[in-house]
Amino acid sequence: MTRYNWIGVFLFAAIFASSFLANENAGLFLNQIGLLVVVSGTLGAVFLSYPSASIVASVKVAQNSFSTHATTAKEIVDALLDLSVRSRRKGLVALENAEEETSISFLKRALGMLVDGYTADEIRDILYTEMHYFKERRSQHERFFRHAARLAPAFGVAGSVIGLIGMLSGIGEADVIIESIPVALTSTLYGIVLGNFFLTPIAENIYAKTRQELMLQKLATDGVMAIQHEQNPYRLAMKLESFLTPSARSENVHTFEEIRQRVRALQTQ
Repeated sequence: MTRYNWIGVFLFAAIFASSFLANENAGLFLNQIGLLVVVSGTLGAVFLSYPSASIVASVKVAQNSFSTHATTAKEIVDALLDLSVRSRRKGLVALENAEEETSISFLKRALGMLVDGYTADEIRDILYTEMHYFKERRSQHERFFRHAARLAPAFGVAGSVIGLIGMLSGIGEADVIIESIPVALTSTLYGIVLGNFFLTPIAENIYAKTRQELMLQKLATDGVMAIQHEQNPYRLAMKLESFLTPSARSENVHTFEEIRQRVRALQTQ
């Protein structure tokens, strides 16, 4: 999440909330019983559906998806190009130090196997297996929030039914009917807002982050394979450029030019 994302969230959330507060009877939108029915029912069904360890893990993944800085494709490309020049000049042994320097865990793991002498097939098999189970774990966390998003509106309807029953039980008593109407109406509202403004966006953010990280892992895998085959750094640069957006390619032109100069310098030594 960038700063602009958070600005948009707070801005439009404020506009959304003000649409309720602008009403002369804004207090009618606040009902503790309706909120209690929706939240407690959703949480109870969630704990019935998933082990507590899975719930805690899903919450942590959601928190990290919003708070951690995502590695960009440009950073991966720059790291791979630098590693390619190092290995061409000093061989794969030169990557031992690079393995300790890199902060990208997946790329660091791939470099570790490269330095340890794993074959190309072994590296590819291990990395693709890791990518597969990474996707499966993330899919489970995403499914947790999508399941909760489906439950919330359902318990909103349950709250409305509770309110309607209260109204029927109070026929002929105006005070009872007045107290039951907000429960019947606000419960559905709370369920819809909880499911569509909070839970579904969290699930979609996890999905988007997972797709982005899988693409970067694929990029790192292809780059390490190319380095193992001692591919020319300039050719590697051209291949890796295909992973970047057109705007990122234009920003990365100077990096490719630096690679060309470094390769020419190596060839003249």
